[in-house]
Parts: sequence; C-alpha cells; structure tokens
Amino acid sequence: MIPFIAFEWVWQWLAYLLSNWSFLEVLEYLGSFSVLVAVIFYFSESGNRIKQRHYQAWQVINTAQGKGGSGGRIEALQELNADKVPLVGVDVSSAFLQGLKLEDANLLRSDFSAADVRGSDLKSANFTSANLRSANFRNSDLEDASFEDADMKDVDLWGSNLSRASFRDADLSGADLTFADLKDVQWKDLKNVTGTNLFGVKNPPDGFLAWALKNGAVQTQAEDK
Repeated sequence: MIPFIAFEWVWQWLAYLLSNWSFLEVLEYLGSFSVLVAVIFYFSESGNRIKQRHYQAWQVINTAQGKGGSGGRIEALQELNADKVPLVGVDVSSAFLQGLKLEDANLLRSDFSAADVRGSDLKSANFTSANLRSANFRNSDLEDASFEDADMKDVDLWGSNLSRASFRDADLSGADLTFADLKDVQWKDLKNVTGTNLFGVKNPPDGFLAWALKNGAVQTQAEDK
C-alpha cells in the first residue's frame, strides 16, 4: 500500500501548491470576463441580427412577387409587421395568403390584386391607395381598416367585418359585400358603387342603402362560394 499512499500524498501537496498559485486565480477571473464580453457583444450585435432578419423576410416576399401560392410570404409579412416595419407598396398580387394576420399594418399603396386573403385578421390595416382589385377577403376581419382612395373593383368581401372602415374616394364597383357587417362605416365620399352587391348586409348606416341602390348598387342573392 506504500506506493499508493505516496502517490496520494504527492497529489495532495500538488493540489495545495496550485491552490496558492495566483496565476490560476487570474485564469478564473479571465474565464468569467470572457463570458461577460460574449454577452456584451451579443446584445451589441442584436440590431444587426434584426436587420438581417428583416432583409431575409423582404427577400422572401420580393422573390415570390407575382407568383401564386404562399412561398413563405405569410410568415415573412407577419414577422415584419410584428416588428413595426411599414409594408408600404408591398406586392402580393395573386398570392395565397389565407389566414394572414396583419393587425395595424401599414399597407399604403400595396398590391393585393387577385390575392386570396380569406379568413384574415386585418383590423385597423391601412389600405390607402392600395390595389385590391379582384382580391378575396371573404370572412376577414377588417374592422377600422382604411380603404381611402383604394381600387376595390370586384373585390370579394362576403361576410367580412367592415365595422368603422373608411371608404373615402374608394371604388367599390362590382364588389361583393353580401352579409358584410357595415356598422358605422364611413361611406359618404365613396367614389363608385356601380354593381356592388349589398345583399343581406348587416348594420348598414342610415341612408347608405338608399343612396347606394340609387347609384347603381344591387341586392342579388348569390351562392356561397
């Protein structure tokens, strides 16, 4: 057993000597300091990482421009909007964007023409001067949305919530508003309602139906699509 006892004794003395070596203590402090530096660099670079993420999202949207399908655009649009990035002028024409969630989105001069945006949450979205021609917004929530000066020819708003939406200077000719909720909509400066289907609309403002029918709107029951 003597060799083993001697071996253990050597290691005990070695441990004692190292415990009093200041250099090891310095190394320990340096290890902690390196972690602190790494944390500082991580947070200092967070702005660049966010910019890179936004760039990649825009790349997804622009690469798929003019194409059908989603192509990852739903996630990209929602990510940008969640970071309060304006979506001014975005082109998602003909895209498949069902269930899109862009509450409070700034979609000024955007192009949603012929896009399928059924069942989407677009509350308080700004569609000012947007191209929504032939877009499908069926059963979408468009409460408090702004459609001022928007091209909404032949847009499908069947069953959508349009409460308090603004239609100042909007062109709604040929649009389908069947069963849409029109509570407190701003309609008095509408540009065109020729052929607009108002069958079964809910909560129409006082005077709206009479004015619209006088100016070319219709009330035709159509099959649910």
